[in-house]
Formats: sequence, structure tokens, C-alpha cells
Amino acid sequence: MTDPAKPHNQMTSSHEKTAWSTSGYLMLLLFLALLAFNVWRILSLAASNPDDRSVLMFLTGTGLSILVTVLILSGFYMIQPNQAAAITLFGSYRGSDRNTGLRWVWPWMGKTKISVRANNLISDKIKVNDLRGNPIEMAAQVVWRVVDTAQALYDVDDYKAFVMVQIEAAVRTIGSRYPYDDFAHAEITLRGNHDQVGAELRNELIARLSLAGITVDECGFTHLAYAQEIAGAMLRRQQAEAVVAARKTLVEGAVGMVEMALSLLSEKNVVELDDERRAAMVSNLMVVLCGERDTQPVVNAGSLYQ
Repeated sequence: MTDPAKPHNQMTSSHEKTAWSTSGYLMLLLFLALLAFNVWRILSLAASNPDDRSVLMFLTGTGLSILVTVLILSGFYMIQPNQAAAITLFGSYRGSDRNTGLRWVWPWMGKTKISVRANNLISDKIKVNDLRGNPIEMAAQVVWRVVDTAQALYDVDDYKAFVMVQIEAAVRTIGSRYPYDDFAHAEITLRGNHDQVGAELRNELIARLSLAGITVDECGFTHLAYAQEIAGAMLRRQQAEAVVAARKTLVEGAVGMVEMALSLLSEKNVVELDDERRAAMVSNLMVVLCGERDTQPVVNAGSLYQ
């Protein structure tokens, strides 16, 4: 009795193996020899006056020789550097040939060439919601290549289209896993942790593309920004955060300078200040140090208590 939880037709994963092939240069010499032999037989027949039996024997022998020559010719194929050829026999995968140059296999073997060179791809800009739900625009640059020709050709329908779809899915996954920015600098963000997020994107892509026998050598984000509908609001928020941070730094520095001034005045006995005069000096120094405009001195000709 079959288990209903298991599918009847489960896809089996293909794996690359080395196919049998031989050097095409040796077979080329044999092909040229047979071609020369056929030409010589035809010229010999034309120069003689054979009888019917000789003509029949000539046609039989020459026909077989020409058939062998055609079969040898159909077995040739060329492999460029960083290229491979998948060999099949009546639909059954027999292996892959990665030897460069002129190669030869039996003429009834099928040959499908595939590039194993590195491919550089820049994805389209897509809109993603980050961890906090903010819409952002993302695009990635990916360097990928085929490492298993059998999986790339026979485990997916179109491995190049498969790469495009998986890149978009991986970018969406990573984009929704982290916030775009964190003004408190307490979290991993897409904008502030490029190396870490890029490494995680590469691992995500390798896991997704392993089904097609493809690996990722390098990847990173080429575009990362807030979506247009919230870009203005986020820019004002960033400006406000920057102003608050600058003001905080300015006030902390001013307080330190006021403390230093009061301490030096007391140590060197320059002037004796009671609480009211001390408060007035602190107020004046804070205005001078924290004000955005140049201060204008005011000369007090009278007493502070009048």
C-alpha cells in the first residue's frame, strides 16, 4: 500500500560525472584518410573500364566507406575554455566533457554545450518592506557560475531564468529581515552593515541556487534607498536626529567648559562669586557657547544687585 504523504513522481537530483570522449585530432586524421581514399577510388573507377560486377563491388565498398566518413564527421565538436559539453545517449545522461579543443564521441551521442564562465548580473530595483514595515527599494549585483552542468541542464527548466527569480526572492528575504536604518546604532541594519548583510545574502543565494548546480562568488547591493512615498519624511527625520545629536554634543562641551572656567576662577582667586553671580556667569557662558549667532557684549556700569 502506497503512502499518500509521498509523491508518486519524486524528482531525482542529477550530478555531474566525466563522460568518455577522445581527441578530435586523431579522428580528424582518420577522416581525412578515408576522404582521400574515397576520392582515389572514384578517380580510379573513372580512369578504368570496369564490368558490371566491378561496378557493383565498387559501389558497395565506396558506399560503406562514405557512410563511415559521414559518421566520423558527425562525431566532432569543439569546446572553448571554461565551457563544457553534456553527453547523452538516447535521452540518458552519460557525463560531461570539460576538455578543451577538438573532441570526438560516437555520432549517436547527443552533445549539449554549456558555459561555466562567471556571469555578472545586476537585478532590477524591487520594492521591499524592511523589518519595521518601511517600504524600501533594493537592487543587487551577483557574480555566479555553473559548477554542476548536469544539475543546471536537467534539474531546472531554464537555469538562467531560475537565477533571476531566486535573486529577487533572496533580496526580498534579506530586506525583510533587517531594518533599513537604526538611529540608535543598536541593531544590524541594511545601510550600516553592508559586509555582514552582503555575506548573508550570498549564503542565501548559494542555498537557493544549489538545486541548479550554481554557486555565487560575490554579491552586494547596488541600490538601497527609502521608497519615494516616504523618502521625504525619512529625510526630515534623519535631519532632526542629526540636529538633536549635534545639540547634545554642543551642550555637553559647553557644560564642561563652564565647569573648567568656574574651577579656574576659584583656584586662582580671580574673583569671589556668590550663588547669584555664579548663576549669571553660567547663564552668560552657556548663551555664548551654545548660541548659533555671534553674541554682542553688554557693559554693565552698575552693580549686579541694583
